Amino acid sequence: MLPLPETPIDVTIERLGQLGEGVASWQGRTVFVPGAFPGDVVRVQLEQQGKVLRGLLEQVVTPSKDRRASPCPLNTECGGCDWLELAEPAQRAAKQEIVLSTLEHLGRLQRDRFTVRPLLVAPRDFGYRRRAVLHFAKGALAYFGRRSHERVPVSECGALTPVLAPLPGRLAPLLKPLSKDAEEVHLLAEGAKASFAVMMTGLVTARHVEAAEAAVRALRLEGAVLVPKEGSPRLIGKPALRSLSPLRPEVPMYLRPDSFSQAHAEANVGLVTSALYELAPRETDSVLELYSGNGNFTFPVAATAASVLGVESSPVGVELAQRSAREGGVANVRFIQGDARKACEGLRVEGQRFDLCLADPPRTGAPGLALQVSALGVKRVVYVACDPASLARDAAGLVEAGYKPLALQVVDMFPQTHHVEAVMSFER
Repeated sequence: MLPLPETPIDVTIERLGQLGEGVASWQGRTVFVPGAFPGDVVRVQLEQQGKVLRGLLEQVVTPSKDRRASPCPLNTECGGCDWLELAEPAQRAAKQEIVLSTLEHLGRLQRDRFTVRPLLVAPRDFGYRRRAVLHFAKGALAYFGRRSHERVPVSECGALTPVLAPLPGRLAPLLKPLSKDAEEVHLLAEGAKASFAVMMTGLVTARHVEAAEAAVRALRLEGAVLVPKEGSPRLIGKPALRSLSPLRPEVPMYLRPDSFSQAHAEANVGLVTSALYELAPRETDSVLELYSGNGNFTFPVAATAASVLGVESSPVGVELAQRSAREGGVANVRFIQGDARKACEGLRVEGQRFDLCLADPPRTGAPGLALQVSALGVKRVVYVACDPASLARDAAGLVEAGYKPLALQVVDMFPQTHHVEAVMSFER
């Protein structure tokens, strides 16, 4: 292996990698360059990081035609919006290609083996995020920096919805009494209403409750949740925000800042529509939904299926979903709180069978999914992915278990970032 040059070199960026970095070549080796885009000629200092060769960006010598000025002053430091300097059409093309190439290289699934649907574009490119995770940093609230846990203080964030955008700066001084005993602050909005959660490092004390109550009053928020390291969350006011189920406006949906919800409300409607289209439940079908959360997909699926069984590990997610079912009068849904793998094994032992399965796992994917659905007699699987690599690994497992890939729908849920959602269907 050739020694790395001591002085900076110029390279041309050929494409974007799965983690959003520019990819170039040097002496037959792949170089990853954060902050660079296809078509850029950049000056970089090469650095070996484990098995990966990275180029630390020193200068954009010749900018790509798709490069633009960033509208955010924190762009070079903040780890949030890593594609702010890339025009949206190029972002979308890159996301579609990243998902397809990851399926090919990691999952061994060639793109001509299934239908590739046109990318679903998000309705808003800025000011769309209805949730955020922040950290305390010397009296301020902060995001993590690029590829690091360094904290970048933020007072206002243009990626967030209008009601949340100024909240980091307004909330930070009010939560100062909690800062030494907290790990994270989660913000959540639904329309003009907002709430927050504080993830504590230990127990919740009277002093913590008093500070959170004062913040809720001062900022006219709906409520807050203080989540201790162990034990039950402490609710202040009404932190659960009422929304409506996508495609089923007669069913109320509840979001809470200490529970998962999709960040882009409008794009979420497209995501749910895509999943429902691929699943195509009939009135005789029994559906198993793994990682069902607060019922984001459950109730639209239940509108045409015979029954839906949701499995979710988060007690809060199950509680919110059950509340929606009660208030919406949805009788053909049931929820199990627990680990997906263990729940599937229990269902198999009981002799249960399902026609369809919808899985929406976290970034780590759904290990063992293929064996689980095979054992339960599932004929069609729809997989909703937020990580291309996890999708590729689990898709390969499904194909090995005898499921044929049918279609892929990429959804641009996170404009200005490399993050992407995808919906993929498989049939036995």
